[in-house]
Amino acid sequence: MANADVMARARAGDSDAFRELTEPYRRELQVHCYRMLGSLQDAEDVLQETLLAAWQGLAGYSARASIRTWLYRIATNRCLNARRSASRRPVKQWDVPNVEPPKPSRLGEVVWLQPFPDVTPLADIPLGPQARVEQSESISLAFVTALQELPPRQVAVLVLRDVLGFRANEVADMMETSVDAINGALKRARAGLRHRRPLDDDREPAPPPGSAAEEAVTAQFVHAFQNNDIDALVALLTDDVFTSMPPLPLEYEGREAVAAFWSTLFAAGRRIHLIPTRANGQPAFGTYLQAPDGTHHGTGLIALTLQGNQINAITRFENTALPWFGLPRSLQT
Repeated sequence: MANADVMARARAGDSDAFRELTEPYRRELQVHCYRMLGSLQDAEDVLQETLLAAWQGLAGYSARASIRTWLYRIATNRCLNARRSASRRPVKQWDVPNVEPPKPSRLGEVVWLQPFPDVTPLADIPLGPQARVEQSESISLAFVTALQELPPRQVAVLVLRDVLGFRANEVADMMETSVDAINGALKRARAGLRHRRPLDDDREPAPPPGSAAEEAVTAQFVHAFQNNDIDALVALLTDDVFTSMPPLPLEYEGREAVAAFWSTLFAAGRRIHLIPTRANGQPAFGTYLQAPDGTHHGTGLIALTLQGNQINAITRFENTALPWFGLPRSLQT
């Protein structure tokens, strides 16, 4: 429980005391909102709403649950409201000059997906005894995308139970419903998630962050990408590799389709410089297009999903994501 003196000062209107109460949970609440909403911008907006609601409702906090659980209750319900009422980002049209993309494998629906910067280790976020999803998997782009395709209440239940490990009765209290309703929603959510992301125990895991194996794959990727070497890039791809580009709906699945897409871009002769960073637990790169005057203008951010010593997914985001990763809008050479 929170320190009684700090709580008393916060209830008396001391904003510093309120920050002392809530700051330890700020990062994990932001991650929670991101999982539910799939958008870093939306997550930050809802986090601010959550903290404001907590500040305004502090007098009603009864201490039956911990401050952390109370904040998750507020954040979860704010996320549910956002998912019901949000006008998601509109689909964007292809806008690369003098390049016509090949026909996509399909058109994706989760065009509001945004990357999440790896600022502090996810291991810092405590999990309850009911957690079933690995921390690294719980922030992956594939997992977050699949969550966006489930009904909002199912997403909330699955994240609270299987990712964060809250007990069924705690989640029922947060969502003001019965334990039976929570268990039913969790069963449907797990089935929906399996349908969208079939389990494959034979898949090789991604190499550990910062390991020699990870560095070897990313070095080969950088060399291929910066030299427009499509053969070298294709050699790194798994058979079922996947490329998407939110908010563009174009999606390419399979080595042949993905190779055709990147081959089209490489053939345009654009010179791209990559700056390394990390997103959603995996290697990522700011992309900078070389201009005639020698400067490099930020064009986007590419996040990789590694599988063993190969690349299983390449996700490209807009250049608006660069500042979230501390990357400049342009490079001077």
